Amino acid sequence: MRLNDVKPQKGSKKRRRRVGRGIAAGQGASAGLGMRGQKSRSGSGTRPGFEGGQQPLYRRLPKLKGFPIVNRKNYTTINVEKLASLPANTEVTLTSLKAAGIITGAKGPLKILGNGELSVPLKVQAAAFTGTARSKIEAAGGSCEVL
Repeated sequence: MRLNDVKPQKGSKKRRRRVGRGIAAGQGASAGLGMRGQKSRSGSGTRPGFEGGQQPLYRRLPKLKGFPIVNRKNYTTINVEKLASLPANTEVTLTSLKAAGIITGAKGPLKILGNGELSVPLKVQAAAFTGTARSKIEAAGGSCEVL
């Protein structure tokens, strides 16, 4: 066997379909694309997912219920009422709350929520505060510091 003897297997090569080359060719005139319309024109038709100008499905669905927020931020949340049991002028952080046994597991940075009442002044250091939580802590004589 020599290099000039090498041939592809019989039936493996198929000639390409030459469309639009006359009626005798079998695919003449409209080249099998029908009469008129967007899909019969040269160039590509429409991109995948295009619905003729209607809001496409991939953009409609996230507006419906039950779709999770991508890259959402998880906070370890605690209400102001839980902080009321701490002694006055205590520095409140995520680690100090874990040490005190108020929080058991941390799912992320600390966020203070505003449910309940607070009467002792505290120095609170957290990643986020709600508006009511911040006002209650400052009304009790404490301070809020965003980390």
